[in-house]
Amino acid sequence: MSGTRGRRRTAGRADGRGQTRLTRRGRVLAWTGGVLTVVLLGVGGAGAWIYQDLNGNIHSADIDDKLGGERPANLSPGSKNILVVGSDTREGANSKYGGPDLTTMQSDTLMVLHIPANREWATVLSFPRDSWVQIPSCDRGNGSMSKPHKAKINEAFAIGGSSGEVGGAAACSIKTVEAHTGLRIDNFMSIDFSGFKGMVDALDGIEVCPKQNIVSDKARLKLKAGCQTVDGETALGYVRVRYGVGDGSDIGRIGRQQEFMNALVKKAKDKLTSPDSLYGFLQAGTKSLTTDPEMDGIKPIYALANELKGIPTERLSFLTVPNYPREADFPRDIANVVWQYPQATDVFTALANDKEMPKARLQASVKNLIYASQVRVQVLNGTGVSGRAGQVAEKLRAAGYSVVGTGNAGRTVAKSALTFPAGMEKQAAVLASRLPGTPSTVSADAAAGVVTLVVGPDLKLEKLE
Repeated sequence: MSGTRGRRRTAGRADGRGQTRLTRRGRVLAWTGGVLTVVLLGVGGAGAWIYQDLNGNIHSADIDDKLGGERPANLSPGSKNILVVGSDTREGANSKYGGPDLTTMQSDTLMVLHIPANREWATVLSFPRDSWVQIPSCDRGNGSMSKPHKAKINEAFAIGGSSGEVGGAAACSIKTVEAHTGLRIDNFMSIDFSGFKGMVDALDGIEVCPKQNIVSDKARLKLKAGCQTVDGETALGYVRVRYGVGDGSDIGRIGRQQEFMNALVKKAKDKLTSPDSLYGFLQAGTKSLTTDPEMDGIKPIYALANELKGIPTERLSFLTVPNYPREADFPRDIANVVWQYPQATDVFTALANDKEMPKARLQASVKNLIYASQVRVQVLNGTGVSGRAGQVAEKLRAAGYSVVGTGNAGRTVAKSALTFPAGMEKQAAVLASRLPGTPSTVSADAAAGVVTLVVGPDLKLEKLE
């Protein structure tokens, strides 16, 4: 993610669908850099002075020194993974959102755009902000490092942004995504609240069609059911609101955000025909955009747009990391979701190896839902090191698995392995997906009703986080 320029400042399943719809190509372009790539295709005719002005708006943050050395290998040279973050820093014009208890940067939207080496397809993978994950140690930007801990995935942005720097916030989000997906992130883009509002206002509002009345003090929103055109302030509340709409889930909000951005991009393409309207729209967007040095400037964003617009509509996939309520494994947790395995691993592995994951295939696979708590595990120590089975069992319980016993294997082993009786293939696959490289074998001699994990010296505890 290093760059040669680095010359600009560092900047600090419900639906609600509207009537305006776009193709999937429009949705990719919409999310990439806060819808800038769609309209940047017309910047060349707006004059060199506009180009220079907009080019100077974009902030840059070189974050290589905050990512550490233990990063995933690039398994598909020529492909590109771009982390896209919708940021709501509480500073300046954004200070009134979210209440007085929220004083740090937050990420309302987190996704990875994967562009393959052959540029023949693309995938946008969304991460629910309520995903309960292990957040690694991150540079806080104030001379201290955070401790690894479990939390919602969006907390990574707040931790890295403790000092008010978007680059640090993005770095911690990148470390977290890389640790859990195995995807090497090449670039990042972050756009904040004020830019979103400005773009909507430059278009004289966007039509939304909520199916029910929406009242939310937290989102500063009051909307009646039915189609209506909303300004930037109201639009911001609409895409942020969660509770009191549909099922109140973050998954529903993701869908609503995507639908709104579809409508925004369509109106941008229809309306931005005059230099004045185009200029106002791009000013709002670029002033609120922060990227890594490689994506810093109009030229690289324009180049990205050109690559995306050549991708066939039917080859653009919009996926959400497969998940289910954590309550299924931990009944007291009604606020978070956990990722569904092995389906989540299948998505990550496909993208890491530059393989297409069609949405229909993923939707078919997630119907075979098995909770971690439905996987009964026996842990046997094959390392010869006292206490190892207990350590692994503790990690598995924390991940939701039902550990039914621990003990010592009959002999020491060089490599960990999973065995299971016939009929438990799906349960074994859930655990095996969390232990890449660990062989999993059906065996007539396996203990009945459980998946047996023999722990070898190769098993690292962090694999189970």
